[in-house]
Amino acid sequence: MNPTSATDDPMTDFTARDLDLDGDELTVWTSGSGPAVVLLPEMPGISPDVLRFGRWIRDAGLAVYLPSLFGVDGAYPQADTGTVIMKRACVSREFHAFAGGGTSPIATTLRALARLAHAECGGPGVGAVGLCFTGNFALTMMLDDSVVAAVVNHPSLPLDDPGGLELSEADGRALRRRLDADDLRVIGYRFDTDRWCTAARFAAYAELLGDRFDGRVLPGSSANPSPPPFFADVVGTPHSVVTAHLVDEAGHPTIRARDEIVDYLTAALLVDSETVAEEHG
Repeated sequence: MNPTSATDDPMTDFTARDLDLDGDELTVWTSGSGPAVVLLPEMPGISPDVLRFGRWIRDAGLAVYLPSLFGVDGAYPQADTGTVIMKRACVSREFHAFAGGGTSPIATTLRALARLAHAECGGPGVGAVGLCFTGNFALTMMLDDSVVAAVVNHPSLPLDDPGGLELSEADGRALRRRLDADDLRVIGYRFDTDRWCTAARFAAYAELLGDRFDGRVLPGSSANPSPPPFFADVVGTPHSVVTAHLVDEAGHPTIRARDEIVDYLTAALLVDSETVAEEHG
């Protein structure tokens, strides 16, 4: 097994940028070159494990845009501080953490970020990867035409409805139309024993998106048994497939999930330059 480092990440290979996104101010960390992937942090913030996953995406030839949405950037996830951050996010006007709230307002800002990343990095479009609290945001970002690939990792919202989706009915219908029209698909990951992202939630995605949604389930027994304190003491269940509960061993189910995600993103975004030229005349 791989014990998670108990130290913060200095993030020296990322650049912090303060961006104006259609009137909303947001700090975004960027690294790498190539077509862009917007990687969203999981609760309680941009942890060393989230950064490790971002570096794997970057090293595959893609630029990573990592917005700071909550917590302390680079901090190792502790139980006490993480709980405070989660409670604060749950009552924030930017996030609809509970059933009945519909699509979170932050989704509008994230779509503006996707458009900016596409303009800066080029390529056929942008990828979006959500994790935990932000899992569903990657899907709602696809309401913008700039986003051509989305990964919903163990989406936990709404917190009070295991079979609910953090999504308005109108946005859900628009997403299905967009995926059908552009022949796009979404992939998702969860552990089978996850109490925050249940089988009922993946069933709701399948009902909404049909075969456009590819939900993949790993055995909870394969999760890293020694995650950081926030995940051990607060989350309390196998949850974060490619971050806190990943086991960095060749051939491990969580490493295979990581490789599948990276392959999905590179297949969608690293289009041959001659093909791009032909498509644009």
